[in-house]
Parts: sequence; C-alpha cells; structure tokens
Amino acid sequence: MNGRLEGMVAFVTGAAGGIGRATALAFARAGAGVVVADRTEETNQETAALIEQAGGRAVAVGCDVTKAQDVQAALQTAVDEFGGLDYAFNNAGIEQATKQPAAELSEDEWDRILAVNLRGVFLCLKYEIPLMLKQGGGAIVNTSSGAGVKGFGNGVAYAASKFAVIGMTQSLASEVAPFGVRVNAVCPGIIAETPMRFALERAGAAAGLPPTQERAKTIPLGRAGTPDEVAKVVAFLASDAAAYVTGAAYDVSGGHWMS
Repeated sequence: MNGRLEGMVAFVTGAAGGIGRATALAFARAGAGVVVADRTEETNQETAALIEQAGGRAVAVGCDVTKAQDVQAALQTAVDEFGGLDYAFNNAGIEQATKQPAAELSEDEWDRILAVNLRGVFLCLKYEIPLMLKQGGGAIVNTSSGAGVKGFGNGVAYAASKFAVIGMTQSLASEVAPFGVRVNAVCPGIIAETPMRFALERAGAAAGLPPTQERAKTIPLGRAGTPDEVAKVVAFLASDAAAYVTGAAYDVSGGHWMS
C-alpha cells in the first residue's frame, strides 16, 4: 500500500470480479478504504478478503444497483465505516444475453439491460453526488464501452445503454464541475478473464461469431486487454493526476474502437 490515497474513501460497484475487482484492489493499494458492492455476495466477499490480505481496508456489501434502497444502504456503509466518499466507480453492468435483431429482441430483455446498465448508473450518481458535494469535491468514473461510441448490429439494447452512460457522464460533469466534482467514463474493448467476457463469449458462440481469441487478432495492439489495464485508467481518472479532466470517455480497447 503506497499511501497515495491514504484517508480517502472509494466505492466500487460490480466489484465481485473482473474490472471491478481489479479497480477495488488498485484503490486499496493506493491507500483508500474501499466499499466493494455487488449482488454476487460470495465473490464480493472474496474481493474484500484479497484487499485485507494485502494490508488494505475494505468492506463488502450486497447491492443490486437497480434498487435505490440498496444503493443508498451501500453508500451509507462508506460513510459509517470510513467517514465519507471521495471516489466512485460505477461499474456494475450486464451483457445482452442474445445477439439478435432489434425487431426480435424481447421487451423483457430490453428492460433487463437498461435497468442495470442505465438505471443502475443513474441511481449510483443520484446518491453519490450529494455525499461529494457535502464534503466539497470528489471524482466519479462510469463504465461505458466501445459499444457506447460505435454501435454494432444485433446489440441494440447494450449499445443504447452504453451510449446513454456517456451522455449521463457528460451531463453530470457539466452540472457538478463548479462544485469540485469530476465525472468521467471508461470505454473498455475486449477485456479477457471477466465475468462479462465469459457471458459474451457464450452469446457470441450461439450467434456463430468467432471466439474472442480470434477477434482479438484484429485489435491494433494484437491482443485482448486485462482488467488491471482498465483499472489503471480508472485510478488515473479518479486521481489528482487527472485534476483537469472531466466529461471524458476514455477508450481502453487497444485501438479496437478507433474510427
């Protein structure tokens, strides 16, 4: 633990694995107390245990980001356990389970994806912002996607949700900048070894798409990314090193989403 964020408090959703877990560990390594939130409680507890084993401070809380009361309770834990909220990484998200044309997508599937990927981020922002305003500042990072800047066929719900995250990021960044709160987003590309990547791999195989390993060969850097590589960008955006950065959507795709 290097102490760079000593005394600071971070809140991470979707922290049970993948990018969320890597980022929670990155915040903890820098010295922050971390509230790790996820609806998958067993693996979420594992994230907290990993932080504590490394000498950090963490509290695991069960949280369904589609439920306002869960989000409020999780953030209250940050206040009760660590005294406030300095950083938030709104990362919880789900994939579109089936790759299919918009006309064939069920309304239930549309609602399911928008509930987590859009409503979930909104609820986190809604209850994080007042805590940061109360203490005079903070930094928030939202997880969008390469699919939030460039749409693709047979993924209308997922793309819609991730485009909307960037819109919310820009809107909130403008709204709260005068009060010392910065809001940015990351747009990961193909990131290996994450729960979402495993789910996307299954959906892609069912739709006849080539495996991730083959698609990664088309990335300019020639490989898939890692959760740690995304976590480093999130940690940068949350830190004072990015003190003059707000409303940005950072491409973390190895060049995959270059226009």
